[in-house]
Amino acid sequence: MSRLGFPTFGLTGPSAVLTFQRGMKTAQVEGYIHPDFWSVARLFKTMVPAGGPGGAALCIYHRGVKVVDLWGGSLDSNGSPWLQDTASVSYSTTKGIASTLLHILADRGLVDYDEPVARHWPEFAYGGKEKITIRQVMCHEAGLYDIRSMIDHARRMLDWDYMIRALEAATPIHPPGAAHGYHGLTYGYLVGEIIQRVSGKSFSQVLEDELATPLQLDGCYVGLPDALAHRKATLVAMGMNSGTGGTERARRYLAAINRWLRMLGIPVDLREAERALIPHGIDDLDFNSTEFAAATNPSANGVFTARSLARVYAALASGGELEGVRICSEKTVHRASTVQNTTVDRVVPFPMHWRLGYHRPFTLGVPVRHGIGHFGFGGSGAWADLDRNLAVALVLNSGVGTPFGDLRIVRISTAAARCADRR
Repeated sequence: MSRLGFPTFGLTGPSAVLTFQRGMKTAQVEGYIHPDFWSVARLFKTMVPAGGPGGAALCIYHRGVKVVDLWGGSLDSNGSPWLQDTASVSYSTTKGIASTLLHILADRGLVDYDEPVARHWPEFAYGGKEKITIRQVMCHEAGLYDIRSMIDHARRMLDWDYMIRALEAATPIHPPGAAHGYHGLTYGYLVGEIIQRVSGKSFSQVLEDELATPLQLDGCYVGLPDALAHRKATLVAMGMNSGTGGTERARRYLAAINRWLRMLGIPVDLREAERALIPHGIDDLDFNSTEFAAATNPSANGVFTARSLARVYAALASGGELEGVRICSEKTVHRASTVQNTTVDRVVPFPMHWRLGYHRPFTLGVPVRHGIGHFGFGGSGAWADLDRNLAVALVLNSGVGTPFGDLRIVRISTAAARCADRR
């Protein structure tokens, strides 16, 4: 038994059950951990509710080897245990997977970052969009984030064809390339339709062919098959189900931040965030429904295991290859990780340092200079550090947070980077 309360055991043996006390309550975490990453496990166990609803899974690869694979807690409000194969809706973490698919196609020469989107998607050219490039889409400079003006109800996001027609009819909110604003709910459809036009396949089929099958992923879906619905965790926090009043709380929150920004003289108007992130009728959309999980929404409804996300990012962290399977070249990974803009975002009030489809990984006091990834509402996130050859993925079903997760993924990311440095 280690001094941290975790037994030491090999990564190739059977899983171990790790019990720990929090007050009078006992919780369990199962899985594997390398001794060099004990501090990450100690932090993770504090994130698994003891005696209450909610669970999580964490997976980390370092130098191409899995060093952490943990899960625990409950997958629903009834206390059903989070299992090894449990997957969870991970919101904007989905955008990183969608971006990776487009990079794979670019690596094969099927698409170029600096060519107009309309070259592959002619109907997109309407409304002054004929010169918008794929690069501008991927670094959020296309000016097409105002979803409130595009659709009359959030349920439209369950209809792929409707969303594509809405984007074709849309007019950019600013000159493309002149600014950047987080395309929180439109990015996935933009990138996804480019992928479909270039490949001639559905988005879900490209995901299966290019990532899930080659990397032997155990749970990576954008459009969850009905037969696998039993594996999906139920979101258990307020603001993640229908009828919770989340829109009004979000508006009050944004208004309060706006007042502080004006007092500090920061030229950001968070009403842009409302236009980008709060479509009409969002409170009526049940994020726990089978219908939501089954739709194709590469912006927000990916259902993942932490293990699958970590394997994708482990391949990227290793220059595009994992365990003899190459998904793209090292040159393409380098291009994907190049920072495209560093100014304050129009939708979120701080610089995101957008790469091509990824943002900088957020850590506390540990620099990650060449990192790529995407965090999500509710606390999930996945990312790769090209310098440390490190990949981190966290999925969970409790919490609300911000459009880019909460401090749980930030704290896990920080601890993982520190462990890698000590190795």
